[in-house]
Amino acid sequence: MTGARDLAVDVWRGDDAGELQRYAVPAAEKQTVLDVVTFIQRRLDPTLAYRFACRVGMCGSCAMTVNGKPRWTCRTNVETVANSGRLELRPLRNMPVIKDLAVDMAGFFDKWQAAGGRFVPTESRADKPAIVQPESAERRAADAGIECINCGICTAACDVVAWEPEYLGPAALNRAWTLMNDVRDGGHDERLKAVTAGAGCLSCHSQGSCARHCPNGLNPTASIAGLKRLALIATLRGGP
Repeated sequence: MTGARDLAVDVWRGDDAGELQRYAVPAAEKQTVLDVVTFIQRRLDPTLAYRFACRVGMCGSCAMTVNGKPRWTCRTNVETVANSGRLELRPLRNMPVIKDLAVDMAGFFDKWQAAGGRFVPTESRADKPAIVQPESAERRAADAGIECINCGICTAACDVVAWEPEYLGPAALNRAWTLMNDVRDGGHDERLKAVTAGAGCLSCHSQGSCARHCPNGLNPTASIAGLKRLALIATLRGGP
């Protein structure tokens, strides 16, 4: 793309009851969607609200809905998503809109806590460091899910969250699964109760939208399936 033509960019303005507003942004080579948003805020409309930090796909704070799909805007090249020179930018789905492209993620993190996302130590600082065998099945299962950076894209992509707002969601349940496979953790029983109660892992329809959209290539659907297996085993054994 060259700067010879403009992009037509429709941006969500306001809160949940807002509307789209059109901006003309010069197209450029190797332009990211975050570059487009930044241009609008710095050159066209300083009142535009959005989040960003690292710009290199490490923090996840710039996540938005781009032409209907949740994405990290700093890692999304305009050339790969612009439809005939047009972009539609909305806030992430399934979270309250604070203003424009910025959403309130308090509920997202509350669910993380509700799913038992806190490591429960079994030893103190006075004990020798635990030895975790990297080739063990538990360690490999935990490794598969630990690169989550809480960007919220999986929650935005999840239709179950849209239908059932109390559902704990893919990110929280993925975190619970990594801890259930941590041999050092002592909160397994209580955590399993937490993720199976109410709108927990059993509410997942296994559609795989979270895995399909995760920018880090994680598979929360598989993690949730693992929690379902643990719940079944616990039930058969008469446990929690």
